[in-house]
Amino acid sequence: MTTNADRRRPGRPPGQSDTRDRILASARELFARNGVDKTSIRAIAAGAGVDPALVHHYYGTKQQLFAAAIEAPIDPMDVLRPLREMPVEEIGHKLPALLVPLWDSEAGQGFIATLRSLLAGSEVGLIRSFLQEVIATEIGPRVDNPKGSGRLRVQFVASQLVGIVVARYILELDPIKSLPADRIAETIGPNLQRYLTGELPGFT
Repeated sequence: MTTNADRRRPGRPPGQSDTRDRILASARELFARNGVDKTSIRAIAAGAGVDPALVHHYYGTKQQLFAAAIEAPIDPMDVLRPLREMPVEEIGHKLPALLVPLWDSEAGQGFIATLRSLLAGSEVGLIRSFLQEVIATEIGPRVDNPKGSGRLRVQFVASQLVGIVVARYILELDPIKSLPADRIAETIGPNLQRYLTGELPGFT
Protein backbone atom coordinates (compact mmCIF):
# COMPACT_ATOMS: atom_id res chain seq x y z
CA MET A 1 0.00 0.00 0.00
CA THR A 2 1.35 3.42 -1.00
CA THR A 3 1.05 6.14 1.64
CA ASN A 4 0.99 9.89 1.19
CA ALA A 5 4.53 10.03 2.51
CA ASP A 6 5.66 7.56 -0.15
CA ARG A 7 4.21 9.75 -2.90
CA ARG A 8 5.99 12.92 -1.76
CA ARG A 9 9.19 13.85 -3.53
CA PRO A 10 12.19 13.27 -1.23
CA GLY A 11 13.31 16.40 0.52
CA ARG A 12 10.30 18.42 -0.57
CA PRO A 13 8.41 19.80 2.44
CA PRO A 14 4.61 19.79 2.35
CA GLY A 15 3.13 23.02 1.06
CA GLN A 16 6.16 24.11 -0.97
CA SER A 17 4.16 24.59 -4.17
CA ASP A 18 1.49 26.61 -2.37
CA THR A 19 4.16 28.82 -0.79
CA ARG A 20 5.80 29.52 -4.13
CA ASP A 21 2.44 30.32 -5.71
CA ARG A 22 1.52 32.73 -2.90
CA ILE A 23 4.87 34.50 -3.19
CA LEU A 24 4.47 34.84 -6.95
CA ALA A 25 0.88 36.10 -6.66
CA SER A 26 1.94 38.70 -4.09
CA ALA A 27 4.88 39.78 -6.25
CA ARG A 28 2.72 40.19 -9.36
CA GLU A 29 0.17 42.29 -7.49
CA LEU A 30 2.76 44.57 -5.87
CA PHE A 31 4.97 44.93 -8.96
CA ALA A 32 1.92 45.86 -11.04
CA ARG A 33 0.64 48.33 -8.44
CA ASN A 34 3.87 49.94 -7.21
CA GLY A 35 6.57 49.11 -9.73
CA VAL A 36 9.79 47.21 -9.17
CA ASP A 37 11.79 49.91 -7.38
CA LYS A 38 9.07 50.68 -4.83
CA THR A 39 8.32 47.03 -4.05
CA SER A 40 10.43 45.38 -1.37
CA ILE A 41 11.05 41.71 -0.73
CA ARG A 42 9.69 42.30 2.77
CA ALA A 43 6.38 43.63 1.37
CA ILE A 44 6.10 40.68 -1.01
CA ALA A 45 6.72 38.27 1.85
CA ALA A 46 4.12 40.00 4.00
CA GLY A 47 1.57 39.77 1.20
CA ALA A 48 2.27 36.05 0.88
CA GLY A 49 2.31 35.46 4.63
CA VAL A 50 5.85 34.07 4.64
CA ASP A 51 9.26 34.98 5.98
CA PRO A 52 11.34 37.18 3.60
CA ALA A 53 14.07 34.53 3.65
CA LEU A 54 11.70 32.17 1.84
CA VAL A 55 11.29 34.66 -1.01
CA HIS A 56 15.06 34.68 -1.52
CA HIS A 57 15.19 30.90 -1.09
CA TYR A 58 12.67 30.23 -3.87
CA TYR A 59 13.36 33.11 -6.26
CA GLY A 60 16.74 34.67 -5.49
CA THR A 61 16.98 38.41 -6.10
CA LYS A 62 14.12 40.82 -6.65
CA GLN A 63 15.03 41.01 -10.35
CA GLN A 64 14.87 37.22 -10.61
CA LEU A 65 11.49 37.23 -8.89
CA PHE A 66 10.29 39.87 -11.35
CA ALA A 67 11.47 37.64 -14.22
CA ALA A 68 9.42 34.80 -12.74
CA ALA A 69 6.42 37.12 -12.34
CA ILE A 70 6.38 37.98 -16.04
CA GLU A 71 7.51 34.46 -17.00
CA ALA A 72 10.57 35.79 -18.80
CA PRO A 73 12.65 32.94 -20.23
CA ILE A 74 15.73 34.28 -18.44
CA ASP A 75 16.51 36.97 -15.90
CA PRO A 76 16.17 40.28 -17.83
CA MET A 77 19.42 41.39 -16.28
CA ASP A 78 21.23 38.54 -18.05
CA VAL A 79 20.32 40.30 -21.29
CA LEU A 80 20.87 43.86 -20.12
CA ARG A 81 24.03 43.35 -18.07
CA PRO A 82 26.34 42.82 -21.09
CA LEU A 83 25.10 46.13 -22.50
CA ARG A 84 26.79 47.95 -19.62
CA GLU A 85 30.21 47.36 -21.19
CA MET A 86 29.07 47.97 -24.75
CA PRO A 87 29.66 51.35 -26.42
CA VAL A 88 26.39 53.27 -26.62
CA GLU A 89 26.87 53.52 -30.39
CA GLU A 90 26.24 49.74 -30.63
CA ILE A 91 23.38 49.18 -28.15
CA GLY A 92 20.54 49.87 -30.58
CA HIS A 93 21.91 47.32 -33.03
CA LYS A 94 22.69 44.69 -30.42
CA LEU A 95 19.45 44.83 -28.41
CA PRO A 96 17.13 43.32 -31.06
CA ALA A 97 19.83 40.81 -32.02
CA LEU A 98 19.68 39.56 -28.42
CA LEU A 99 15.93 39.78 -27.83
CA VAL A 100 14.27 38.52 -31.03
CA PRO A 101 16.02 35.09 -31.06
CA LEU A 102 15.18 34.78 -27.37
CA TRP A 103 11.50 35.49 -28.04
CA ASP A 104 11.60 33.01 -30.93
CA SER A 105 12.95 30.23 -28.72
CA GLU A 106 10.83 27.60 -27.03
CA ALA A 107 11.65 29.18 -23.68
CA GLY A 108 10.38 32.51 -24.94
CA GLN A 109 6.89 31.22 -25.73
CA GLY A 110 5.83 31.36 -22.07
CA PHE A 111 6.87 35.01 -21.94
CA ILE A 112 4.89 35.82 -25.10
CA ALA A 113 1.82 34.04 -23.69
CA THR A 114 2.14 36.00 -20.45
CA LEU A 115 2.58 39.28 -22.33
CA ARG A 116 -0.53 38.55 -24.39
CA SER A 117 -2.46 37.92 -21.19
CA LEU A 118 -1.13 41.06 -19.51
CA LEU A 119 -1.99 43.26 -22.48
CA ALA A 120 -5.54 41.91 -22.48
CA GLY A 121 -5.98 42.08 -18.71
CA SER A 122 -5.53 44.49 -15.85
CA GLU A 123 -1.87 43.91 -14.99
CA VAL A 124 -0.30 46.17 -17.61
CA GLY A 125 1.64 47.68 -14.70
CA LEU A 126 3.99 44.69 -14.91
CA ILE A 127 4.89 45.62 -18.48
CA ARG A 128 5.25 49.28 -17.53
CA SER A 129 7.56 48.34 -14.66
CA PHE A 130 9.74 46.27 -16.97
CA LEU A 131 10.02 48.98 -19.61
CA GLN A 132 10.35 52.02 -17.36
CA GLU A 133 12.31 50.65 -14.43
CA VAL A 134 14.35 47.70 -15.63
CA ILE A 135 15.33 48.86 -19.13
CA ALA A 136 15.27 52.61 -18.46
CA THR A 137 17.37 52.28 -15.31
CA GLU A 138 20.04 50.28 -17.12
CA ILE A 139 20.28 52.20 -20.38
CA GLY A 140 18.68 55.60 -19.76
CA PRO A 141 21.58 57.29 -17.92
CA ARG A 142 24.04 56.29 -20.65
CA VAL A 143 22.05 57.94 -23.43
CA ASP A 144 20.92 61.00 -21.46
CA ASN A 145 22.41 63.47 -23.94
CA PRO A 146 21.20 66.16 -24.01
CA LYS A 147 20.27 66.10 -20.36
CA GLY A 148 16.75 64.91 -19.70
CA SER A 149 16.38 62.95 -22.95
CA GLY A 150 17.44 59.50 -21.69
CA ARG A 151 14.08 58.33 -20.40
CA LEU A 152 12.27 59.38 -23.58
CA ARG A 153 14.92 57.76 -25.76
CA VAL A 154 14.48 54.44 -23.97
CA GLN A 155 10.69 54.66 -24.23
CA PHE A 156 10.92 55.11 -28.00
CA VAL A 157 13.14 52.01 -28.15
CA ALA A 158 10.67 50.12 -25.97
CA SER A 159 7.75 51.16 -28.17
CA GLN A 160 9.50 49.72 -31.22
CA LEU A 161 10.32 46.44 -29.46
CA VAL A 162 6.78 46.07 -28.10
CA GLY A 163 5.51 46.74 -31.62
CA ILE A 164 7.58 43.84 -32.94
CA VAL A 165 6.25 41.56 -30.20
CA VAL A 166 2.66 42.49 -31.00
CA ALA A 167 3.05 42.21 -34.78
CA ARG A 168 5.17 39.03 -34.84
CA TYR A 169 3.80 36.97 -31.96
CA ILE A 170 0.37 38.27 -30.97
CA LEU A 171 -1.23 39.49 -34.22
CA GLU A 172 1.07 37.16 -36.23
CA LEU A 173 1.22 39.50 -39.19
CA ASP A 174 2.92 38.16 -42.30
CA PRO A 175 5.57 38.72 -43.50
CA ILE A 176 6.93 39.95 -40.14
CA LYS A 177 5.83 36.67 -38.53
CA SER A 178 7.92 34.66 -40.99
CA LEU A 179 11.04 36.81 -41.22
CA PRO A 180 14.28 35.38 -39.81
CA ALA A 181 15.24 36.93 -36.47
CA ASP A 182 18.47 38.37 -37.83
CA ARG A 183 16.62 40.19 -40.61
CA ILE A 184 14.29 41.84 -38.11
CA ALA A 185 17.26 42.85 -35.96
CA GLU A 186 19.11 44.29 -38.97
CA THR A 187 16.01 46.21 -40.05
CA ILE A 188 15.07 47.85 -36.75
CA GLY A 189 18.57 48.13 -35.27
CA PRO A 190 19.50 51.40 -37.03
CA ASN A 191 16.22 52.97 -35.96
CA LEU A 192 16.72 51.92 -32.34
CA GLN A 193 20.22 53.36 -32.46
CA ARG A 194 18.87 56.66 -33.81
CA TYR A 195 16.43 56.78 -30.89
CA LEU A 196 19.30 56.24 -28.45
CA THR A 197 22.00 58.51 -29.82
CA GLY A 198 20.58 60.55 -32.70
CA GLU A 199 19.02 63.98 -32.62
CA LEU A 200 15.74 64.08 -30.72
CA PRO A 201 13.18 66.77 -31.60
CA GLY A 202 12.50 69.07 -28.68
CA PHE A 203 16.00 68.67 -27.19
CA THR A 204 18.99 70.82 -27.97
